[in-house]
Amino acid sequence: MKIHWSLIFIFSLISACSSDNIPLGPTSLNSRFTEEQPAMSGNGRFLAFISNRNGAHQLLVYDLQRQEFVPVPSLNRPDTIIESPSLSYTGRYIVYITSDQGRPVVGLYDRAAQESQILTPIYRGWVRNPAISPDGRYVVFETSTRGQWDIEVLDRGPNIELDIPNGVQVNPP
Repeated sequence: MKIHWSLIFIFSLISACSSDNIPLGPTSLNSRFTEEQPAMSGNGRFLAFISNRNGAHQLLVYDLQRQEFVPVPSLNRPDTIIESPSLSYTGRYIVYITSDQGRPVVGLYDRAAQESQILTPIYRGWVRNPAISPDGRYVVFETSTRGQWDIEVLDRGPNIELDIPNGVQVNPP
């Protein structure tokens, strides 16, 4: 009986990727629930994603270095849906899509202040796919205000506390 090495390789690859080898539990990254839309902080330490674990649609933040979830008080509320997270460099700021009176809006969560705010309350069109700059000053997103999908850049202003690593000099543009 002749065994082909390619078949052995494929079998070992399939068995290595089986769900039995994934660590599961309340403190592990993976669960048996749907987890999607991952976004990583610029420094590679934090991972934000949308999960259906705990019986609710929620945005979770996981510290890859410590291998534990990071609390995000006041972010997930039972009456709202959060989608499309994006993180700043150290994960201090998280932008996301949520709804306000049935319309999608761009929200921003500050992990240091543990507060959320709506960045686009006055946009007449729909918004989607937000992203935040590494320093947290700029937020970009798509909007349909003009009847087509366009890109908007929102400057949060020069007076916000930037998300930059300690000791890094920032030169104004």
